[in-house]
Amino acid sequence: MALIRYSKPEQEIFGKRFSDIMDEFFSDAVANRQQSFAPSINISENEKQFIIDVEIPGMDKKDIDVNLENSRLTVSGERSFENEEKDGTKFHRVERHYGSFSRSFQLPDSVDEKTINATYKNGVLNITLDKSKEKVKKQIDIK
Repeated sequence: MALIRYSKPEQEIFGKRFSDIMDEFFSDAVANRQQSFAPSINISENEKQFIIDVEIPGMDKKDIDVNLENSRLTVSGERSFENEEKDGTKFHRVERHYGSFSRSFQLPDSVDEKTINATYKNGVLNITLDKSKEKVKKQIDIK
């Protein structure tokens, strides 16, 4: 259950101070971003492999899970919002998304599931999936 701040309908925007309006706006924005998000993903391929790049900056690789089950690759994790106000610091704007995420991809038959590799560097998770030589599509000549 999510709690939603009640705002009185009789209050007008012009009766409030600008700082109060901004505080309400950004408090609501932070609350909405703490539930879940979907990281940006690029998928490409070359002759030998498929490449999946997942943008998840600000995370430690121990907080990221990569699983394979029934030819479905799943990338999941959680990025928590550190709401510590140190030395009188107060957040006025938070644009980074927080919360848990999960992205799944059905792998094609041409993937050799034994050769999946994942590396995490500079906020980008890079997953490479080699193509199986036996299962790669080939052109059949018609005679």
